[in-house]
Amino acid sequence: MAQLNPVLGDIKGNVRKIADIIKQAIDEKIELLVFPELTITGYSPQDLLFNSRFIDKNLQALNEILGFVPEGLIAVVGFIDRISDNVYNGAAVIQNGKIIDKRFKTLLPNYDVFDEKRYFTSAAVNHPIPVSVNGKEFLLGVEICEDLWDANSDVKITEELAKQGANLIVNLSASPFEHNKRDVRRQQIFDKIKKIKTPLILVNQIGGQDEFVFDGDSLALDSSGSVIGWGREFVESLTSFDLDIKSGRGSPVELPSIRKEASIFQALALGVRDYFRKTDCNVAVIGLSGGIDSALIACIAAVALGAENVTCVAMPGQYTADMSNLDAKLLVKNLGVKCLEVPINRIAETYNAELKDIFKDTQFDITEENIQSRIRGNILMAIANKFGYYVLSTGNKTELALGYCTMYGDMAGALAVISDLSKLEVYAVARYVNEKNGKQIIPERIFQRLPSAELAEDQFDPFDYEIVSPLVDLIVNDQKSSDELIKMGYDRNLIKDILNKIRLSEYKRRQAAPGLKVTGKAFGVGRRFPIINHYRE
Repeated sequence: MAQLNPVLGDIKGNVRKIADIIKQAIDEKIELLVFPELTITGYSPQDLLFNSRFIDKNLQALNEILGFVPEGLIAVVGFIDRISDNVYNGAAVIQNGKIIDKRFKTLLPNYDVFDEKRYFTSAAVNHPIPVSVNGKEFLLGVEICEDLWDANSDVKITEELAKQGANLIVNLSASPFEHNKRDVRRQQIFDKIKKIKTPLILVNQIGGQDEFVFDGDSLALDSSGSVIGWGREFVESLTSFDLDIKSGRGSPVELPSIRKEASIFQALALGVRDYFRKTDCNVAVIGLSGGIDSALIACIAAVALGAENVTCVAMPGQYTADMSNLDAKLLVKNLGVKCLEVPINRIAETYNAELKDIFKDTQFDITEENIQSRIRGNILMAIANKFGYYVLSTGNKTELALGYCTMYGDMAGALAVISDLSKLEVYAVARYVNEKNGKQIIPERIFQRLPSAELAEDQFDPFDYEIVSPLVDLIVNDQKSSDELIKMGYDRNLIKDILNKIRLSEYKRRQAAPGLKVTGKAFGVGRRFPIINHYRE
C-alpha cells in the first residue's frame, strides 16, 4: 500500500515520488503495489480538468511511469484518462513496462464536498483483470473510492467484482479525514467481506489540499475480515504484508485505538503544514488575544511549522484585561514562538476622532467594537504583506455559525484553522495539548475564565456554549429540523434565535478564509446556502 502525499498539479514531482516508491517496492520484492486515487495529479483537480493540457501532461506522466515497472511487479496507479470527449477517473494496471488494462470509476460522488459528475464520465462496465506475477495467476478487481460506498446505489461494484471471480479487490481512494473515518472505512470493508469472502485493500492518500485533510489510514483486510495491513495515520508510508492468494488469508495486525482530540490535532497540524509547504510560504502570523482559540492555533502552528516560523502579535486595546496580556506572554514563552506587541489605543482614538462628526448624536455600540477588531486585522495583514507571511484566522465553528465574528477583523486571514471545531471541541483539543506535553503549555486560566472579545467594558460572549455549541452542531453537522430539536428538549425560542443567526450570517461565511474540514459538514465548498434567504423553518 503506497500511501502518498501528492502535490496537486505538480505532476513531475508526483512522478518522482511514484518512481521512488516503485524502486523501494522492487527492493523489498513486493509483487503488487497499489497507489491512491488520482496519484499522478493529486485529488481533486476540480476545474483544472477543463484544461486539455493538464490532462495531456498527466497522460505523458503515465507513459513515463510505465518504464519504472518491471516484470516482477504489478503497479496500480490512479490517473485521468480521456477517451473521445469523455474524461475518466482511472486506474492503470501496469507490469513489465506496459499497461495490462485500465479501470474507471463507476460511482461518481456528487454530495457535500464532492462534485465529480461535473468532470468525469462513469464507467460503463468493470470486470476483474487476469494478472500473473512470479508464477501466481489471479483475477484482480480494481475499483476507485466511491465504488465501495454503494449503500444508495443500485450498482454494487465490489460485489459484482467478487461474483465475477476476483481473488482480490483493490480500492484506490482519496477519502478526506473525519475523526472516526478510519474505523468507518474498516467497518465498510468488513461488511463487504462478510458478503463476498474476498480480501480487499483500500489505499488512501494523505496530506492537506485546500480545506481537505487526507489521513491515509490505508487498510488491507483478508477474506476472513481480519486487518492484515495498516498504513498508519497522517504519514506517508509503504506498507507491505503477505496475502496468500489461494486462501485469501494473511497474518492479522492490531489497530491502535483512536482518540478524537489527538486525531483532530494531528489533522489540523498536517493541514496547516501542507497549506504552507505546498504554497511556498514559511511563516504564520497569529493575533494572540489571551483567549482559548488563538492559544490553540498557536500550538497547532508551532507543531506544524516549527516554533521559529510562528509570529504571534499581541494587540492590547482599551478593554484588554491585564490577565489576557499575562496569559498571552506565558503561552508565547511556553511555545518558544516569536511575539510582537502593537497596542491599538492610539489608532482606535484616531478612528473615533475622524468619525466623530459622522457619528455625532449616537452611542458607542458594536460599530466601535468592530473598529478595534478591524484595526487588529489590518495590523496582522500588514505584517503578513510586508514579509510574505500568512495570517491564520482564529474563529471557531460556533462563532462562524452565529456570526459572532468581524468581517475584515478577526476573520481576516489565509487559512481558518479551527473553523470546523465547535467551541467545546476547541477546549477539548486544547486540553489534549497540555496532556500530551505533560505540562501547562496553555495556561490554566485561559480555560477557566469566561470568554470575551474584550471590545467593551465588562464584555463577555453572549452565549452559554455548553448549550449553544452542541445545538449549532446538531443544526449544521446533523441538519436537524426544529421539530427534531424540540423533541430533543431544546427551547423553541432558542432554536428560532440560533437558526436566524445562522441564516443571517451566510454573507460573512461566504467571504471567510478557507477552513480545514474535520467533520462531516464544514462551512466551505460542501455547504451551499443562499445569502438572500427568507425561508424560516
